[in-house]
Amino acid sequence: MSKRGITRRNYLTKLGAGAAAAAALTGSGCKNSEETKPAASAEKIADTPPPDHERRIQWWRQAKFGMFIHWGLYSLLGRHEWAMELEGIPVAEYEQLAKQFKPKPNAARDWAKLAKRAGMKYMVMTSKHHEGFCHFDSKLTNYCSPQQGPGRDLAKEYLEAARAEGLRCGFYYSLMDWHHPDGARCATDEQARRRFVDYIHGQIRELCTNYGKLDILWYDVAWPLDAKGWESQKMNDMVLQLQPDIIVNNRNLLAGDFGTPEQEIVAEKVGRDWEACMTMNESWGYHKADDDWKTPKTIVRNLVSCARDGGNYLLNIGPKPDGSIPEESVKILSAVGAWMDKNGSTIYEAERCKVRESAFADFTRKGNTLYIHVYFWPGETVSIGGLQTKVKSAKLLANGKPVDFKQEEFRVQFTGLPAAAPDTPVTVIAVECEAEPSQDMENIRKNRPRRQVGV
Repeated sequence: MSKRGITRRNYLTKLGAGAAAAAALTGSGCKNSEETKPAASAEKIADTPPPDHERRIQWWRQAKFGMFIHWGLYSLLGRHEWAMELEGIPVAEYEQLAKQFKPKPNAARDWAKLAKRAGMKYMVMTSKHHEGFCHFDSKLTNYCSPQQGPGRDLAKEYLEAARAEGLRCGFYYSLMDWHHPDGARCATDEQARRRFVDYIHGQIRELCTNYGKLDILWYDVAWPLDAKGWESQKMNDMVLQLQPDIIVNNRNLLAGDFGTPEQEIVAEKVGRDWEACMTMNESWGYHKADDDWKTPKTIVRNLVSCARDGGNYLLNIGPKPDGSIPEESVKILSAVGAWMDKNGSTIYEAERCKVRESAFADFTRKGNTLYIHVYFWPGETVSIGGLQTKVKSAKLLANGKPVDFKQEEFRVQFTGLPAAAPDTPVTVIAVECEAEPSQDMENIRKNRPRRQVGV
């Protein structure tokens, strides 16, 4: 997790001391999302995914790469999606932005086209971020796009755009709400909790009822309640009743269908699905001064790392107020897409890979095929230590040319390669093995023959 950027978890951890003090006043548990533990009755439920998980999750496991979209009133300010709280902007002042928010028609078409060009297979857009403004048509508040500046349903436009490109799609929805009058006092006032939880459940019901088939519901930030306070099990039961094929994440404090490491790649245990979500710079929403952009190479390397360990990569764009995509995002994702056009087969449907150690390469696997993703090209020879499985053949994926190799007890050398990398930003060598490839680096350290003290 980046120390320079602000993540939901980092920020909420700072609020932990105050939240714990509030929780001590009542039994409703005002705690931050990192520290909150489900009530005892929910703990057992939270250990396992919802029913029919294996059937519902299959497409997502194969997809590997998705687009996250953070877009809201904060885009007008252009100073980070947490500006309302971090700058202490009064609610009455901030909500005036809703009338000024007038994006161009069907901006989401460009998002979906870019996602497809980048090799992404699904999209997740903020339907309501922490600021409380809704992109969807809600009967529970007029603080929503059809009744404010846009004058139309932006969630509908987004879904239509994604579906037109053949992409799976769903919604992000923030449980935390800085605008709702009960959004904080629900932690210490039972009547406020009842009103607020009914509001949140009601909006989730609207999303799951009024927009056709949804593929994903991505909860976020469970402050200030625990799973019992949010009635999270009831929430998930409702969602799956309305959308039998949907998958849900773990941020309503139940296990959900997948875990969500943020701004870092940390694999879950074998058997647990997970997705790393990351920004392209240091901000989720549009930030006009944030120029700390990831390179195409960094993004490809992150994608490979996720696929290697059985996870997905959800990469964010933060559209401008009019809905247009920052030029840097377009340029970077277009370069990633060019690489995916040639190398996407090494990512989609990839399985967990037991080979992972190198100073200049990373790895993915499909069956007995090992893909060596060389990001620092060493020249005419690529050596991989500790490979325990017999190699049958190898080729450069970029041009299909066979690669000579020599396999010894402690290493495999792939030889006769070009002096310069034949692909950019990462070159892939496809290696066919006799069985599932594995690697044992400890064997090198312990058993490689040693000589004398001197030379």
